Amino acid sequence: MDKITELAKMIDHSLLHPTMTDEDLKKGCELAKAYHTASVCIKPYAVKQAAAWLAGSDVLVCTVIGFPHGNSTTEIKVAETEKACLDGATEIDMVVNIGKVLSHDWAYISTEIKQIHDTCHTHNAILKVIFENDFLPDDSYKIKLCEICSEIGVEFIKTSTGYGYVKQADGSYNYKGATEHDLKLMREHASSQVQVKAAGGIRTLDELLKAKELGVTRIGATATVAMLEEAKKRWGIQTDESVSTSFAGDTKGY
Repeated sequence: MDKITELAKMIDHSLLHPTMTDEDLKKGCELAKAYHTASVCIKPYAVKQAAAWLAGSDVLVCTVIGFPHGNSTTEIKVAETEKACLDGATEIDMVVNIGKVLSHDWAYISTEIKQIHDTCHTHNAILKVIFENDFLPDDSYKIKLCEICSEIGVEFIKTSTGYGYVKQADGSYNYKGATEHDLKLMREHASSQVQVKAAGGIRTLDELLKAKELGVTRIGATATVAMLEEAKKRWGIQTDESVSTSFAGDTKGY
């Protein structure tokens, strides 16, 4: 596997912004095919369409469950997972119930994750569990989630949704996303069989390479074109001009 392909296969190309239209989603899938990303992570209603758009390619279909705040009942999350898998998703990114995490209701958290994980396995899909670290006040919560996910044997743990906005001192809302501190912490405290996905704020090649260095094997990103084209330029790899030109200048996070 060449260096560019290796990087592309770290990327879940994110198609989750609420303003994205059906045409935006289709174009995003075409981009993912052109760059051979690991997957597209697409809005749940469009999973069936994405499976059709990506048919015959090496790009997988991923979607989100309980997104972005994790507040649905376990039964609804399981039903969402079942529906997504039946529609063609082979990777599921679920958000934990953050209020239950902050309540230290670890039995609830463990039971919910296991039920969704079991549903994924029934349909030959894998599970990524989103912690939403910006909402967690200290490392003890993240460590406990790493331990629970390791015990259950989920395939991935994930830092963030990319939409976990927290009110700042000036009254504005922002998020940190995948910080170096959290990536190190999650890699250290998760089982070696559990992979780490970084999401939120990874927009440059250097940020992608740093995450890889820290043991991350997947990232969620909208800046796919910018990162992979920069890698080709930096490493002197010839660019397919027809591909890069097709997606140059996009401003909607394809």
